[in-house]
Amino acid sequence: MDYSVKCTQPETVKTDCLVIGVYENNKLSPAAEITDKKSAGYISNTLKKGDFNSKAGHTMFIYEVPNIAAQRVLLVGCGKPKRTKISDYQTIWSAAAKQLVNGGSRDAVSYLSEIRVAGFDSAWHTRTAAIAIEDALYRFDKYKTLKTKPKKALQKLIFAQLSREALQRNQLAVTQGLATGNGLNRAKTLGNLPANICTPSYLAKEAKAMQREYKGLKTNVLTENDMKQLGMGALLAVSQGSREPAKLIIMEHLKGPKSQKPLVLIGKGITFDTGGISIKPAQAMDEMKFDMCGAASVFGTVAACAELKLPINLIGVVAAAENMPDGMAIKPGDIVTSMSGKTIEILNTDAEGRLVLCDALTYIERYNPAAVIDIATLTGACIIALGRHASGLLGNNSKLINSLKTAGTHSGDRAWELPLFDEYKQQLSSNFADIANIGNREGGTITAASFLSHFTSKFAWAHLDIAGTAWKSGKDKGATGRPIPLLMQYILDNHVDAG
Repeated sequence: MDYSVKCTQPETVKTDCLVIGVYENNKLSPAAEITDKKSAGYISNTLKKGDFNSKAGHTMFIYEVPNIAAQRVLLVGCGKPKRTKISDYQTIWSAAAKQLVNGGSRDAVSYLSEIRVAGFDSAWHTRTAAIAIEDALYRFDKYKTLKTKPKKALQKLIFAQLSREALQRNQLAVTQGLATGNGLNRAKTLGNLPANICTPSYLAKEAKAMQREYKGLKTNVLTENDMKQLGMGALLAVSQGSREPAKLIIMEHLKGPKSQKPLVLIGKGITFDTGGISIKPAQAMDEMKFDMCGAASVFGTVAACAELKLPINLIGVVAAAENMPDGMAIKPGDIVTSMSGKTIEILNTDAEGRLVLCDALTYIERYNPAAVIDIATLTGACIIALGRHASGLLGNNSKLINSLKTAGTHSGDRAWELPLFDEYKQQLSSNFADIANIGNREGGTITAASFLSHFTSKFAWAHLDIAGTAWKSGKDKGATGRPIPLLMQYILDNHVDAG
């Protein structure tokens, strides 16, 4: 879709739909006040009839508004004035976008970015709006023979403002929001693909396709033979029970100064997780195709940064494998040797994500990174601890942790820090190897991160456990694309200016 930012007056703009906000108690936003005055009170008189609910996200079309050039007006409820939360603002834009599509508008002019969340500038509002729109309009119908099409495709949307203030910054914000939204939707599509299609080899081909799509993006794919030569015994242990070969995928976006140390993102790419010999229960096992959503978020974030041509050094690494209960699969009690040289006793083959990640963490030491963030659907315990609203956040560097928490708050894609005390490492002690791959039932998310921390002593590191946030179940089943909004906010806030 074509986005732009313009300074214009609501009564004169010619468009299929004019979008304006209404607060609770029928209090009009600035653009709505102008529209109401020019239409001789048509808006306020409509609201007095009581058919419109002004809570955040409620909508209503009105037609033939006097003295207004637009064909129709979409009223959008904005909740209580001066008390708009980030989630409210995202809901407002999401609801408006869906109604514009359902209402058959080819183009629209929206003044909803004048609705303000306290503490954020106009560029933040514009960028957040663009992300919310792209998220709301996403559809995954690739494998449906009968596809549901909108009445008319929404092709153009103007973010309108009443003054010329910050026009250029807001246009940049639109570009950033669109790239983030595109990355978000790329990740959702990868997550939603069935596991018989989205294999480790498929992800490798996707990385190669991105290299052709974005000039300057360099992709390298390590095969199982390559990994064997590197001594990646932990990662290869996971894939040995599958007919699908593992891949270690490296995507390099090196657009910053040569002296600038890179930011490294590592994604868990288990394209299907049966649990291996420690097999999972049948209920909802189909959702284990989402066990590669950490990898999908790396693809989406790298793509967004490449689309924006950000002047940073960014490396995305995906550890891709399939966890199956073949006759060659690893068994509880087996001992493997990681790339770091540490030996690992496998007590549960369903704790496989940390095995592929630990070798990836050792591999990226060669880049001497400024910071490393791994993203993984790692533990069901994280869902028990935090539900599906926030991702778990742990690490060894307080500055990095705090920056990610702030980015999560500002993007509405929140993360919550859990402790990583040394005492938790004691739960991973083994009588037979250097470390066990699981502890007891207590603090499962923390002990998983504690396992990874054994391989992170040479760099600043943070771990995002997205088991509760990477996808939705039930009638809305599907990948969410999280935590791409958090990661992009973090990159824009902490790495772009520095580059």
